[in-house]
Amino acid sequence: MKKVLIIAEAGVNHNGDIELAKKLIDVASEAQVDYVKFQSFRADNLVSPIAKKAKYQIKNIGNEDDFQYEMLKNLELSDKDHIELITYSKIKNIKFFSTAFDVDGVSYLASLGLDLFKIPSGELTNLPYLRAIGQTKKPVILSTGMADLQDIKAAIDVLIFYGTKKEQLTVLHCNTEYPTPMQDVNLHAMNSIKEEFDVAIGYSDHTLGIEVPIAAVSLGATVIEKHFTLDRNFKGPDHKASLEPKELKAMVDAIRNIEIATSGDGLKKPSVSEQKNIHIARKSIHLNKDMLEGTIIRESDMIPLRPGDGISPMKWDTIIGKTLTRDLSKYEKLNWSDLS
Repeated sequence: MKKVLIIAEAGVNHNGDIELAKKLIDVASEAQVDYVKFQSFRADNLVSPIAKKAKYQIKNIGNEDDFQYEMLKNLELSDKDHIELITYSKIKNIKFFSTAFDVDGVSYLASLGLDLFKIPSGELTNLPYLRAIGQTKKPVILSTGMADLQDIKAAIDVLIFYGTKKEQLTVLHCNTEYPTPMQDVNLHAMNSIKEEFDVAIGYSDHTLGIEVPIAAVSLGATVIEKHFTLDRNFKGPDHKASLEPKELKAMVDAIRNIEIATSGDGLKKPSVSEQKNIHIARKSIHLNKDMLEGTIIRESDMIPLRPGDGISPMKWDTIIGKTLTRDLSKYEKLNWSDLS
């Protein structure tokens, strides 16, 4: 059974505070996810000074500044921060990785020796960035929020051309509204991606709650990514659409259960655990009156009753017209040796 890779997306929910970032690593470790993921960027390389915030960012941050630059500047992690968080993740026995947003960021993460690259939805159409990630020849997880199949194909083509192996690529269905309305999830699009491109698939979730990522696993997701926070009431762009610690643990536990539940061979047959219940739960043919040897059995003489360790009621019509070979009492179970 191959485990689903679960990524706890800390993102920028550290609010620029390294100690808060460490507490997020603690939570991810306690939830037993596979990776805790942050974001590596420099605001100067990510947005122009006049780039506006998304509506959800304005709502969640609650200040009067409509522009992204200052928000992002306050959420940068320094080189020292990265080293400290990588070291702390090792102590907490959880894998650290991060998302870069530009070519320099890709080079920086490669220099840190990270074993996995994650492409966020917003960089799906950034050819220089895709090229840089392809050239690392590392496994890649590609988010596809806001994209159609043509967009996804173009990105995959670039990655593969520059060095990404198809078998090392996982494509995540995603919706980039925070939080995502349930009517916009369109979860079956995940399998449309699989059918179209013959790649491993997963789901990056921005809905409220844990139901949708769990459903995605039951539909074949091999990677799940979900934002988490210490407290949804914190101010910041992503806290409102994130899980709190107990919810993150509940999601992980549920996903691990779904892994087990969907790991069978697909053959419909009695399981090992339920075989002992067959005779207890099913019925067999009994008599509903005292009857003497030599009596011909009519339908009105029989009744299906538990236990089911005698003649199955599926043989009901076969028994009608048979002759008893011995005296039987009411409620006695019929056996083939009782009939001629």
